[in-house]
Amino acid sequence: MPATPTYRCLSLGAGIQSSALLCLSAEGLLPKVDYAIFANTGWEPKAVYAHLDRLEREIAQPAGIPILRVSAGNIREDALDPSHRFASMPLYILNQDGKAGMTRRQCTGEYKIKPIKRKVRELLGYPYPARIPKDVFVEQWVGISTDEFHRAKDADVQYMRNRHPLIDMDWSRNDCIRYLTTLGFADAPKSSCLGCPFHGNVQWRHIRDTSPEEWSDVVAFDAAIRKGNARANATGNHLLGEAFLHRSRVPLDQAPIDHVTATEWAALQQRPGAVDAEELEQGVENGCSPWACRGAETETLQSDFGLAA
Repeated sequence: MPATPTYRCLSLGAGIQSSALLCLSAEGLLPKVDYAIFANTGWEPKAVYAHLDRLEREIAQPAGIPILRVSAGNIREDALDPSHRFASMPLYILNQDGKAGMTRRQCTGEYKIKPIKRKVRELLGYPYPARIPKDVFVEQWVGISTDEFHRAKDADVQYMRNRHPLIDMDWSRNDCIRYLTTLGFADAPKSSCLGCPFHGNVQWRHIRDTSPEEWSDVVAFDAAIRKGNARANATGNHLLGEAFLHRSRVPLDQAPIDHVTATEWAALQQRPGAVDAEELEQGVENGCSPWACRGAETETLQSDFGLAA
């Protein structure tokens, strides 16, 4: 089996770590990647799209690295479309008996992993369902740093072989931030869906306080999914309970997002002035990087929220 991949591809989420990898490759501090692939869920914050455009314009294009945008649709629109199959988001559930639960997480696989795999197959010349020879593969770079090494995992297909250059370099997230600061990219936003249930209070406050339009959007979505997904409701399979975006299991515009959690407080004590949601709350632990998804753990949190027969 050859040691040389057909292509090197970066899984580009446009967050801190993957942005650092793109810049390191473009500057020649790491080998040049052939492609950077951005899986667009259609519901990223405006800041993510703006940052991605700037990365492409100022970093990728001058270095000759194509950024390929792939998509399986708009996750927000699909969730509210009664005619569309719903890829479950990890919503917080309050059952009729008062017990708390959580729905299965399928959105990362549907809106990130699948479209990336589809593009990789296309690049290799073996679109589905063609069988890919065992010696044909891409080396996929994943932006996981040393502080999240436990999230590193292999791809689940032979034609994609994950590599974690930041871990190989012994770089932490702070190392990435320091490096990006020297390039003028220290403001790289967190890459996740605007209405991701894994947001911590810091992230919810940031949306509310900096982008009223996006805040109205997520509040409206939170209200719209209270009885479950649109397709199930349209067919009479209503949720036996209520669904919420915030872990308090109350409507988002009433949720205690101004509460400073113990995790946030501890982080603030260690780094006065720190406001980064990925470090302060559960963004790192439950992030939705395509190749570090903790969806299996999320599934263990499910309750018997059930659908009506």
